[in-house]
Amino acid sequence: MKPKLSLAIAMIALSLCSFMTVKAIAEEQSAVFAGGCFWCTESDFEKLDGVISAESGYIGGKVKNPSYKQVSAGGTGHTEAVQVIFDDQKVSYSDLVEYFWKTIDPTDGGGQFCDRGQQYRSEIFYKTEEQRGIAEASKSALSSSGLLKAPLATKLTPSSRFYPAEDYHQDYYLKNPVRYNYYRWGCGREKRLAELWGSPGK
Repeated sequence: MKPKLSLAIAMIALSLCSFMTVKAIAEEQSAVFAGGCFWCTESDFEKLDGVISAESGYIGGKVKNPSYKQVSAGGTGHTEAVQVIFDDQKVSYSDLVEYFWKTIDPTDGGGQFCDRGQQYRSEIFYKTEEQRGIAEASKSALSSSGLLKAPLATKLTPSSRFYPAEDYHQDYYLKNPVRYNYYRWGCGREKRLAELWGSPGK
């Protein structure tokens, strides 16, 4: 084999290896949570130390490239969700899961707060077997803790393709703070979270 050809093959192999390593790290340092309105879920996670970003989007359905209009109408199978990128030196996946419970009503299987329908269901979409194990252990511990008076309805599901929502939905709580806060309070989110967890929502 010619030296130049050998070098080229070696460079391609190295690049591929680097890509796979970066992809593996990205999978381990990203997580997807559905907690009803993604404006609120995004806002909650971006307030948590160690979270680099939270992106609103759609997951769990069968329609390709769904729009907000399609998802919010129901029927696509998707739910509003956020993809969280985090620094695992500051916050662990386990921390994210524990935090997530306190931002939702895990006993409600028909939506979240004033938003009804499966497009607003709560769900944890795990990306690795490690994430699955952590989420299952956390759910089991919460279920047996006696903190909540009803069974947990939040499902744990293998992650599927995540479709980012339209630009105007991203960071909605920052772009439209008055409208966002009016919606959040009007939807009864804070009141219900206080009833469940004994403290105001995030």
